[in-house]
Amino acid sequence: MNYIFEYWNEIETGKLLVSKRVYRQYQKLVNEIHNPGQYIFDEAKANKPIEFIERFCKHSKGEWAGKPVILEPFQKAYISALFGFVDKETGLRRYCETMFYVARKNGKTTMLSGIAAYMLVADGEGGAEIFSTATKRDQARLLFDETHNMIKQSPELSRHIKKRKSDLYFPLTMSRFQPLGKNSDTLDGLNAHLVIMDELHGVRDRNLYEVMKQSQSARRQPLLIMITTAGTVRECIFDDMYSYACNVVDGKFQDDSFLPILYELDDREEWTDFNKWEKANPGLGTIKKVDDLTRKVEKAKHSPKDISGVLTKDFNIRDTISSAWLTWDDINNEKTFDLARFKNCYAIGGADLSITTDLTAATLLMMDKDTQERFIHQMYWLPRDNFEKRVQMDKIPYDKWLQRGLLRLCNGNSINYSDVTAWFLEMVNSYGITPLWIYYDSYSAKYWVEEMESNGFIMVRCIQGAKTLSLPMQMMGADLQAKKINYNDNPILKWCLTNTGILTDRNGNITPIKNQAAKMRIDGAASMLDAYTGLFEHYEEFIRAL
Repeated sequence: MNYIFEYWNEIETGKLLVSKRVYRQYQKLVNEIHNPGQYIFDEAKANKPIEFIERFCKHSKGEWAGKPVILEPFQKAYISALFGFVDKETGLRRYCETMFYVARKNGKTTMLSGIAAYMLVADGEGGAEIFSTATKRDQARLLFDETHNMIKQSPELSRHIKKRKSDLYFPLTMSRFQPLGKNSDTLDGLNAHLVIMDELHGVRDRNLYEVMKQSQSARRQPLLIMITTAGTVRECIFDDMYSYACNVVDGKFQDDSFLPILYELDDREEWTDFNKWEKANPGLGTIKKVDDLTRKVEKAKHSPKDISGVLTKDFNIRDTISSAWLTWDDINNEKTFDLARFKNCYAIGGADLSITTDLTAATLLMMDKDTQERFIHQMYWLPRDNFEKRVQMDKIPYDKWLQRGLLRLCNGNSINYSDVTAWFLEMVNSYGITPLWIYYDSYSAKYWVEEMESNGFIMVRCIQGAKTLSLPMQMMGADLQAKKINYNDNPILKWCLTNTGILTDRNGNITPIKNQAAKMRIDGAASMLDAYTGLFEHYEEFIRAL
């Protein structure tokens, strides 16, 4: 039985309603099964954990206590994907990390407890170390205790798995399962086979994630499962991982080892529409009680203080401070062009400089005089000294972008602005692309501006405020929506645009702000906006020069 096909068929025929990202991810998985590449789908390996859970694991609470666990279609499809895709040469699992994003009371603890029991007993790993983690040990123990109770209900499992003081122990393979809190003094020296991070939205920094991820480095096919609802803590690891998961699903990042399954509403307003609730609640009506959710929604409609909890916990709508500027559909444009097409042409430049943390970005804006289509060519810079650490910590594919020539490194631990000057000169000398004006962030270093001017560039200070940026930003947004901007499908710029929010003043003027976590940069969008400010101020003059 292929449970991915079965689940996909129910989605395709309209029997099940899922979020756009769940639809997109399972469509991708089905296509990969039909058209295998490096990874193939092994149905036997996909079904093994499902058969284990349904044969040996039993419920421990409520009306189902003592009865066998029967997994729902969405759970079977997820487990199948997690365990069924393997490297065709080694046979090892494809996925070593996953984010399962689902509203509360949809059976996540039962499913994870079953997976933990399987990995402890039947995954074929000697000395397997299984850990459940959370910000507090009490939270981490919830999953551990459910697994223990599940085992106690099963004569077969309870016969072979022993409860010790701090863990569950399987003597046959010397494997153990232990709960850990963020402040546990046992975090160092771990050799984890499976890590389950519960309620990721409550983790305020990356340290717990980084330590547990590093603890798996010696395993052949480790697995890290992050499972969570939405939350109200912003600028945290949850925002980073959620954004990363969205980028993988949306095709902006490629990570063959990361499986994102995101059950959520596609629009905030859908929370009052009963027909859309299933998008965030795949267990609605079978695991999660419809009547209970209906009561919560009705109460929230008349009680503003209850709205945030219902939106975040029951519908996976993040409570964010600012809203996105443009939708993914507005931003996404996969058209490309050959830069040689603009040899010996004029352009308008833009630059957004940084020192150490943000990206430094430079832009050239060209235009087709007949079609009025805009063409964007960019370069980005980061310091070399902390680059590898930054790739690991930020979990942003800077290394992949470096390999593609989309990003360059400056020697040392800060940006060398002369490298930016060299790039603009390279565009002039190698391609004959001459910027008539280069608009730069008003906070840019004075010596860099003087260096650029000494090389013959006309530099224009671009005040970073609503008075200067509002109209150019509106024009740039409209052009993106109309697909009038061909940015060569640059993934860095696409990423920056998705991270861009807007701040609106009382007069309706807008300026760009970061819409997501601090590590999600907007510098490429800011650099392009600087160039667009030049286009706005010199439009007729620029057209005549083409």
